[in-house]
Amino acid sequence: MGGSVIAASDESFGVKERLIDPAEPAFVPGTYDLRGEVVDGWETRRHAGVDGDWAIIRLGAPGRIRSVDVDTRFFSGNHPTACRVDACVLAPTADATATGVAWTGLVDETVLKADSHNALTVSDRRRWTHVRLRLSSDGGVARLRVHGEVIPDPRAWADLTVEVSGLEQGGRVEWCSDGFYSDAGALIAPGRPANMGDGWETRRRRDVGPDTHDAVLISFAAAADLRRIEVDTSYFVFNASPEVSVLGSRGGPDGDHGWALVPFDVDVLPRTRLATDARQVFTVDVRGVTALRVQAYPDGGIARIRALGIPTPDGWTRLRTRWEEAS
Repeated sequence: MGGSVIAASDESFGVKERLIDPAEPAFVPGTYDLRGEVVDGWETRRHAGVDGDWAIIRLGAPGRIRSVDVDTRFFSGNHPTACRVDACVLAPTADATATGVAWTGLVDETVLKADSHNALTVSDRRRWTHVRLRLSSDGGVARLRVHGEVIPDPRAWADLTVEVSGLEQGGRVEWCSDGFYSDAGALIAPGRPANMGDGWETRRRRDVGPDTHDAVLISFAAAADLRRIEVDTSYFVFNASPEVSVLGSRGGPDGDHGWALVPFDVDVLPRTRLATDARQVFTVDVRGVTALRVQAYPDGGIARIRALGIPTPDGWTRLRTRWEEAS
């Protein structure tokens, strides 16, 4: 998402940037460099003092935080004793280390388990731009994952056609039929795909028939009138999905069943042949869509799905309401 570790109190044994490395942490015992044993994470020197250590992360997109995972895998005798999590709202160019920054506590001091995921629940419903991880001691953390939902600024949608499906604009992958090789969440990630692993690839179906397909549901932050659909198969050369169709919904989930009973009965893009390893843009004109069901026939890989449109009047109201509720 483009987040950044912008400051840390110390990084003597492991650099702070490893906290947000998208790869899973790894460790090879007995491997040393001039700093000591090589670690895949952020690790501070011993004896931090009574104030412990800290690191500040600028989130890739501002939003409401649901949970924080303080991942201490491979740190056992050198993991921190406990931590706290704070957050604030700042401009991207502001100095997050300044003494006048108004930090708000999201998670009180919590004991950390060694060599484990430490999932911390956040109940505050406001929108944040920066997070501060405060360790109660010195030690090492392999990864920090901040989970939540993007709250887009309505002003960014004014007088524009917006990528309403994009993760940066509050789009969400709600469900997919299969994620054997890679996560469908990559479909709405910002930027161009980096390689074949940066996309959605399903297992090979063996029950192939005329209507056999995999599928993914993508919801929008607000209802929109759609103008373009982009299907990008970049890096999928021998395993791209041969065809797709796109259905839309004008409904929304209920509290009991989520998206399971929501009808997708709006034709957005008919069943269409795809080129491999290529970006393909299709012109559409469909009103008031809240979510898409992209059907891939029969299986295979797609790197990105992008839906571009303009929010409806009701969509504008929803955007403004979410923004005000999160302020």
